[in-house]
Amino acid sequence: MAKILYIEDTENNRILVTRRLERKGHQVLTAENADAGLALARAELPDLILMDMGLPGTDGWAATRQLKADPKLGKIPVIAVTAHAMQGDEEKSLAAGCDDYETKPFDFPRLFEKIEGFLARRRPPSA
Repeated sequence: MAKILYIEDTENNRILVTRRLERKGHQVLTAENADAGLALARAELPDLILMDMGLPGTDGWAATRQLKADPKLGKIPVIAVTAHAMQGDEEKSLAAGCDDYETKPFDFPRLFEKIEGFLARRRPPSA
């Protein structure tokens, strides 16, 4: 079971994603804005972060840059999950430090494949 932090300002998205991830056995922490998400990331050290990019106040791009600049948090994979799907938005997210990019509405099989791929790389090999 992995600990996943989902930073998302839309309550329905938080509920939908949380339920689906919990059914897969993951512990899900949520925050509705970047400041709360950054504080939760520092306190909980999640295995992976799902970051909405269009957050009010501090947006997901700025929050990701802060996460990646923090020596304690910088190695945590961040997947951008966003409605920003215009040309250049994926590149902007990756340039901010996101490790991958996924658009809304969610393609859950593809999103879960990405999540599991990152989590598999973080797990130590079996002895």
